Amino acid sequence: MTQTGNSLPDDRPELTRRYDVDWLRVLGMMVVFLFHCARFFDTDPWHIKSPRTSAAVSLVTLTVTIQWMMPLFFLLSGLGAYHALCRENWSRYLVLRVKRLLVPLLFGIFVFIAPWQVYLERVSHNDYSGSFWSWYPHYFDGWFGFGGNFAWMGVHLWYLEALFVFSLLTLPLFLFLQSHVGARLVAALSRLLTTRGAIFLLAVPIAVMELLANSPGLEGTPLSRRDFGGWSLLPYLAIFIVGFLLAGGQEMARTVERYRFAGLAVGLLTFIVAFVAIELWGLGDRGIVISILRGLFCWALLIAICGFGSRHLRFSNGFLKYANEAVLPFYILHQTIILTVGFHVLRLDISLWLEYLLIAAGSFVAIMALYELLIRRIGILRFFFGLKPRRRPQAVPASQPLPST
Repeated sequence: MTQTGNSLPDDRPELTRRYDVDWLRVLGMMVVFLFHCARFFDTDPWHIKSPRTSAAVSLVTLTVTIQWMMPLFFLLSGLGAYHALCRENWSRYLVLRVKRLLVPLLFGIFVFIAPWQVYLERVSHNDYSGSFWSWYPHYFDGWFGFGGNFAWMGVHLWYLEALFVFSLLTLPLFLFLQSHVGARLVAALSRLLTTRGAIFLLAVPIAVMELLANSPGLEGTPLSRRDFGGWSLLPYLAIFIVGFLLAGGQEMARTVERYRFAGLAVGLLTFIVAFVAIELWGLGDRGIVISILRGLFCWALLIAICGFGSRHLRFSNGFLKYANEAVLPFYILHQTIILTVGFHVLRLDISLWLEYLLIAAGSFVAIMALYELLIRRIGILRFFFGLKPRRRPQAVPASQPLPST
């Protein structure tokens, strides 16, 4: 293998493109999109709420989807970090993290993406009645989530902020794991986890971090809040590191695929047990037992999702190439557009499910139109939305004859 980044052992297998990871990223983004379209109608608070809510929608959004949706993205991000550090040295890796994560985050915080969401929330809650431009100076009054307006985390862009911080914090660990000594440790761990059922032990760090986030010492701090996709930040850090380990151990990747059906079964079983424990036994949702069950439930579902993806999504096509580039701009735009469309659709006197379909269809068309007509084609917008510069076709040298027709 050609070593373009860090010094890696010569016997490590050559890296190849993981099309299953690309597919899971694209399909996961569609789940996030449909999930946020449904948030108008569940029974928990959100930026804008419909007067027509449904317990069935809440069951899907708050007790099923949340348990694996954002953990999947952090797992895939850990996989991506491994491949990025194999291609680039650590300084180039950080530069790319700034371009891919920090630039879009700052753009979203200050330019329309986050301010418009906060404005719509204030208007829908009858806290403000003027225009957006007259309200914008008030955007800097206090911290959003703590009684103010300034969206320091970019509202839904908190994922970019967390991932950027995780990339900085884990860089020394990842560089060690890609050294000769670290790679041998990862290989040993990979062999250990191929023993029967041992792959489920990777739920332990997730459960430990969930329990730590719920500890009295962190109570009231941002690390204990579940405002980040239904989880606190500490379990995401564990999942990010697990993703890196999965990419570094080829045997672990094959093991995940082999246990895909077992992961699905364990996930279903732990969901039933957790539901009974919370709803019937009244254990609450932050104790030791629930932390263990939640960590196991999450990891089992990730095994199932990644295992089925590895088994059935090993191919590429034109759609995947297009969608894989579009996924980050789509993510940046999606919640702002959904709230804008929903703000108007909810004023119609129609059924809940028709409202949902109108919001989803209208938002999807608007997002893709903005991406295709503007973001994809304009260089400065590509930069602000985390895309690489557009490749220009190479000119044919004057001395080179053109092919005959």
